[in-house]
This record gives sequence, C-alpha cells and structure tokens, in this order.
Amino acid sequence: MKPRVRFAPSPTGQLHLGGARTALSNFLFTKSQGGSFLVRIEDTDLERSKTEHTDQICDSLEWLGLHWDEEMVYQSENGSSYVKGIDSLLESGKAYRCFASKQELDDIRESSDSFHYTGLWSDREEKDIETEIEKGTPFTIRLRTPQTGNTEFNDLIYGNITVSNTEIDDFIIARSDGSPVYNFTNVIDDQAMAITHVIRGEDHVPNTTKQILIYKALGYDVPQFAHLPMILGEDKKRLSKRHGATGVYEYRKMGYQPAALLNYLALLGWNPGTEQEIFDLPQLVEKFDLSKVQKKSAVFDQKKFNWVSSQHLMLQQNSDLLEHVRGIDKQWGMEKDPSYCIRVIDLMKPRSDSLLDLVDQSGYFFSQPQEFDQTDLKKLWKEDTSAIILDLKLIIDSISEFIASSLEEKFKEFMEKSGLGFGKVMKPLRFILCGNLKGPSLYEVIELLGKEESIKRINKAINEFK
Repeated sequence: MKPRVRFAPSPTGQLHLGGARTALSNFLFTKSQGGSFLVRIEDTDLERSKTEHTDQICDSLEWLGLHWDEEMVYQSENGSSYVKGIDSLLESGKAYRCFASKQELDDIRESSDSFHYTGLWSDREEKDIETEIEKGTPFTIRLRTPQTGNTEFNDLIYGNITVSNTEIDDFIIARSDGSPVYNFTNVIDDQAMAITHVIRGEDHVPNTTKQILIYKALGYDVPQFAHLPMILGEDKKRLSKRHGATGVYEYRKMGYQPAALLNYLALLGWNPGTEQEIFDLPQLVEKFDLSKVQKKSAVFDQKKFNWVSSQHLMLQQNSDLLEHVRGIDKQWGMEKDPSYCIRVIDLMKPRSDSLLDLVDQSGYFFSQPQEFDQTDLKKLWKEDTSAIILDLKLIIDSISEFIASSLEEKFKEFMEKSGLGFGKVMKPLRFILCGNLKGPSLYEVIELLGKEESIKRINKAINEFK
C-alpha cells in the first residue's frame, strides 16, 4: 500500500520553520514512494484559531511547492465523528465518566511527587454515575488504560520505544464541556483520512503512546510513527522568536527563495550520505530516506542557510531573478531598461544571500550615492587624492571602447607609471562611485554605469571633498 501522510498545523500563527520542516519531511517521504500528501487544519481551538492564519499557512505551503493531493480537512467540521467515537468507547466500557472534583484531584497531586490519576471513578457502579448525571455534576471522560505490560512502537527514526503502562494513567479524552482533547481527535481524524504514517516532531512522543492506546481501544489499525529531531537555535535552545525570524512568511519577505529554504530545512537532521549539499525539490524527493534522519537535534545556522541560499541564486537565470526581485520591490530598476537590470543582477548575485540583500546592495547602480561614511572618507581622501581621481577621470573620458577590459588595461598602466598602489587609486574611486568599499569588479561597475554617469559622479565628489 502506498503511504498516506498528513501535515496538521493549528491556525494560531504563521507557519514556523519547525512546522515547515515537518511538512517537508512528510512530503518527501510519501512522494518518494508515490504516496499522498494531505493537509488537515486543526482549528478546534476557536479562540486562537484565525482564518488569516489558515490562509497564511496554506499560502506558505504553496509558495514552498508542497501541494496537497486531496481536499483540505478542517477539524472543526468533524465534531459528529468525535461524539460517535466517544460514545463507542463508553458503550464498550473502554472509557468512563469521571466526576472527580478539582479539590479531589488537587489532593491527589499534593499527596504524590508526580500527579498520577488513581482511577477514582473507574469502578463505580452505574447507579452512582446516574446519580451524578441527574445532579448535573460536571464530568470528564477518561480512557480506561491497562495497568500491566507495556505500550511500545517501532519509531522509524528512533527505533523501538517502550513505555510501561504503569506510567500512563486513565487520561482524559473529553473535557467537562464535552470537547475532545488533541490526542483523541488526532486518532479519529487520522483513521478517517486513512493515514498510514504519522511524521512529526519528537516532542510528540508522549502523545504517541497515548494515541496508540486510543487506536487499540477503538479497534483501529495503528499507523507507523516517525519523530523528527527538534530544531534548535545557535544557542542550542529550542528555536523561538528570541532567535530572530522563525516563520516561513518572514523569510519570504526577506527575499529568500523557496528552493533554498526547502533545501536547508531538508538538511536539518538529514544527510543523503554524499557530499552533495545543494538540491532542488525533485532531487530531494529522489534522495530522501527516513532511515538517514539523525536522532540528534539540528541547529539552524543562519550563516549556513545564507550560503545555501546564495548557491540557489547562482543557479537561477538572471531574467527569472529580475521577476522575483520585482516581486519584493516593485520599483527596483523601473527607470532602467530590463537589460541593464539583468546585468546588475549578474554582477550582484554572486555577492548576495537573498533577493532583498541584492536589492539593498545594488542601489548605487540606479542613483548616485548621497551620503558617505565619514570615517572611511577620512581614511581614503588625502591631499593628493583629488589629483589622482582627476587623472582617472581623464582616462575614463579618453577610452573609446568603453568596456571593462579596456578600463582595466588603462588603469593598470596608470598605476605602473605613477607608482601608485591599488588601494591609493581604486579604493577612493570605488568609494565615490558606489558609496562603499566592497562590491563586484570595479571595471565592470564603471562599464555598466557608463562614461557619462561615472564622470558625473567623479565631478560631484571632487567638488564636495576638496
């Protein structure tokens, strides 16, 4: 049977990186075997669940290319299925009503180091239960769990996991207001969706043992489970807002490409067993194997991600990148011919980590720098600098074939004859043309700016800095 997996986010916020990695792992696993990827929105928390969060999660999944294969399921629409499941367990005696008061439960907690429900209502006679119902006493519904033996499963990543049933009390499956708890709804929904494999974060391991007991109580086949290692920040603590951007939408706004984010998320805790580090989505589908997912938590390294992102930028056509750049900055280069913008992209993408980074670094190609770092200016602009720059201006004006190679030849000839070093000549020139000291080949920059614009910027700088 081909696998059927689901990604089941709660619409209480944007899709965070951990959720995206979970969705990706599900997608890669099932697609590598010709299976189905489903999405279920767990929106039973009516106070915190928002339509805008659902929309943003779905939009982020589509942006990443993680398209689901069947109609999306909304948990809030499955209330009747939960009631039917609860009734079935009550009728079979595998669950029971618990009328224990808050005070009684507090007393249990105080009398033990760790709270373990002692089954106060597990063996009450039917007449006692009917009496409390008639009185209108609130009650929860608890699953009657075995108190001998073990609950165990073979995790596809961590191997055999065994929990003694003495550590699992008769846990609640429906609250006093009648609403079912997470572990119960998950089982009902996964059964209805014919889910064969449940792939999620390792923080769900305690839930898995409880869910297995629910599966068995209902007479359902138990799916296979795989628990992914956690994603940590560089401080080795669980990734959270204190580490900066943690949501897919945030990284999208910063100009990172979906292929790069997918690539890096896949590498968090997974290794194909080769030296290859750059993958597109079809390659990830081909290579992905759950058995190669590491058990150790993975650290989100922003520098490593930036490198992965830069490699994906280099693989893309400049014309395609122009369209993507305009997607995050509609005005970028609009006053210039598209061919000019494409040349800018060609020069800047080897030095950029993201599209936004490219935009931020390339401003001097479209307008003359208006502000200069005064510390750098003081270091660069000496008594003879204006004279040197004027000589360079004459060279620029004299070149008939205005291309980078001709500029390089003439400038090097000038430096050899004058005995001036590169830093004395080219650094101040880059500074006044670009407003900074770093960037692509200055010869190519000057060629792209053109003779007229280059001379204009030189004249302005000499007048200001003299």
